[in-house]
Order: sequence, then structure tokens, then C-alpha cells
Amino acid sequence: MSSLIDINGTKIEIVWKQHRNKNRPFLIFLHEGLGCVEMWKDFPEKLAQKVDCPFLIYSRPGYGKSDPWPLPWKINFMHIQALKFLPAILKKLAITKYILAGHSDGGSIAVIFAGKSIHPGLMGIITEAAHVFCEPVTIESIRHAKKAYEHNGLKKALEKYHGKNTDNAFKGWNEAWLNPGFIHWNIEKYLKKIKVPMLALQGRDDQYGTCAQLESIKKNVKNVRTGLIDACGHAPHAEQPENTMDIMAKFIESLICTRR
Repeated sequence: MSSLIDINGTKIEIVWKQHRNKNRPFLIFLHEGLGCVEMWKDFPEKLAQKVDCPFLIYSRPGYGKSDPWPLPWKINFMHIQALKFLPAILKKLAITKYILAGHSDGGSIAVIFAGKSIHPGLMGIITEAAHVFCEPVTIESIRHAKKAYEHNGLKKALEKYHGKNTDNAFKGWNEAWLNPGFIHWNIEKYLKKIKVPMLALQGRDDQYGTCAQLESIKKNVKNVRTGLIDACGHAPHAEQPENTMDIMAKFIESLICTRR
């Protein structure tokens, strides 16, 4: 069951489960561009149970049951989440040891957070289908999403998860990515500054990005493992859950063993 916390006057929806062993790191899940707490389904809790860790999921402003976020969203909306809201949430909940797991936009947020400055409590980051620069295929897929939202039932499907926030979530994300200036968006400079181990995953058939995203991560991050998952599109944790969970669990366990 989710609850709300106040972050600088903005209500944020969270689900979290603490742990009897205070030395276990929190797994913090950062959702995709149209995601929220509920859309992760049971993957976070199952992964947390597998590696015996506490976990936190939250809906960013404008998503799920969190407060709306004023439209239009700026091109740097992921930077705002990485540099303003995520640190404030960690402080509010007194989380001092953690691993970030971000999907799509959430993965990009994890990259910005980890690459902007050193965080003593950050043990590692996991990304699924993270974008580190903007590709034409991404923009084209986001245009298709707009048509699906307006004409093919995507809005109704999203209302189940976002309720009154549905237009806010979709338009904020969609219009920012379709801003003509977004083609120049690039966060590769943050990759070189990531000091913690990283696991980067992507589906081989990802409709929102090519393997060039993984190649850039592999080239620029000093300590990184990458994985291209067969028979999988944009959401490995949903499309190939068992395989994805096993890969993530091994990485998380390696981080915990290193810190012992």
C-alpha cells in the first residue's frame, strides 16, 4: 500500500519496506517516462526478497498518486528529478546506503545523479533501456505513443495507474521529448564521472533506442557490466522478468560482498 511524503511542498507517492538488518542497502526503483509505483507491479519486491534487501519505489511529481507537476515540462526535467527530488527523498527517509535501479527515463535519472557528484551512500546503479543521448528512433516511437494516446486507447490504459494525473504525466513526458530542442539532449558527460559499479541492460528489440546507447555506456563508464537481452523490447523487467531478475540479483550480491 502506498503512502505520501512531503518534499518541499510536493506530495510524493511511495512504497517502501525496511529491513531488520540496517546494513543491507536499499534498492531504489526509478520508473520509466510513463511509469509510476503501481506499474512496477511485483518486480521490485521480488528482487528485494531475492537479495534480502529493503526497497523503495516512488512516483515522480506528475505521476501516479503524487502531486501534479506544472506543464510544460522543460527539456531538463530529468535533471530536476536527479538533482533536486531524489536527494531530497533520500534525506527525508534517512536512507544512507542504497543501489539505484532505473528504467528508461529512470535510468537516465540514475546516470545524472551518479555522475553529477560523489554520494558516499551510493553502492551502484542498474539501468534498463537508459537513454544517454537522443536518437531519431526514440523521437519516432514517442510520436507513435502520442497517436496511441489520442486515438488508440493508450490514455484509457494509463488512467488505471495515473488517475487524475494521466494528462499531466503523458503530456509532460511526451511534449518534452518532442520539443525540437530535445534532439540535442545528451548526458554522456555524466558517464565518465560515475565512480560506482554499474549494470546496464537493454532489450535487443528496444523500440525506443538502439544498441548505441549501451555502447556509449560501455565506452564511457570505468566499471560497468552490460547486457543485451534477446527477445525483449523496452522493458526487460516486464518482458523477461526471470532472466532480468537473475542478472540484477548477481550484480547486487557482488556489490554487497565487496562492501563486507
